Amino acid sequence: MTDKKRLIILDSNALLHRAFHALPPLTTKKGEPTGAVYGFLLTLFKAIKDLSPDYIVACFDVAVPTFRHQKFADYKAKRPKTPEEIKIQLPRIKEILAVLKVPIFEKEGFEADDLIATISAMASERNDQLEVYILSGDLDTLQLVNKNIKVYTLGRGIKDTVIYDKEKVYSRFGVTPEQIVDFKSLVGDPSDNIPGVSGIGKKTAADLLKEFSTIDNIYQKLEDSGIDVKPRIKDALLKNKEQAFFARTLIEVKKDVDVNFDIEKCLFGNFNRSEVEKILIDFEFNSLVSRLASIQNC
Repeated sequence: MTDKKRLIILDSNALLHRAFHALPPLTTKKGEPTGAVYGFLLTLFKAIKDLSPDYIVACFDVAVPTFRHQKFADYKAKRPKTPEEIKIQLPRIKEILAVLKVPIFEKEGFEADDLIATISAMASERNDQLEVYILSGDLDTLQLVNKNIKVYTLGRGIKDTVIYDKEKVYSRFGVTPEQIVDFKSLVGDPSDNIPGVSGIGKKTAADLLKEFSTIDNIYQKLEDSGIDVKPRIKDALLKNKEQAFFARTLIEVKKDVDVNFDIEKCLFGNFNRSEVEKILIDFEFNSLVSRLASIQNC
């Protein structure tokens, strides 16, 4: 293990959704749904075992429109409604995090990704040797990956995890983490209903960014002297220039959200084990009780 300090930031809503869909339905004897909470905790406990963090913080979305919705009325418009079973479990995971002494951050007008980006930046400014691991159920935060920030995400199931560093991002998408925002601005982001440049696929977008680095350079070169691409691609770029740059304003996360973050208040392990045992037993998560000693002393 490294001597560097480690911070885990939980992309909580994404984890909860992924856990809900990855596991069969679970309920307590009283009929309360608990599958998403159980999967969330399985992933968290595994990450703690794998990474031995010094600090943990949780970020949540708020169920009100964000600045992105104000800019683009159709933002995330095609996403199915959140299942009622997830809504019921959302406050329950917050209860458990509170007992685990994990600070929770959420802010109206912003998404969890913006809080994650801001906290990552603030933590790095305080200690440029700090390792940050973003624990998420999706890949929206890959744009934050750098030498000190990695994304720890789920593979095919709850127990299958993947860590994205700079090399892993490049091998998966053919672009660097710094280019992810421009990459998505070209190809669009269907999960958030953000259109990109119609007719530009992932390979073409990656090839363009390999040659020109940014969409700013692509369009500057296109307007100055042209670029050596098929007429169809050139036409698509020219017709959708405004859309590409607008998409970027939606895709790029905010790193300057006003939050009261103090990393020393995020020290992990100082929880009352008997209190955590009680709440886990209330949820009938008996198999997790035996793991408490290992995560408290990691």
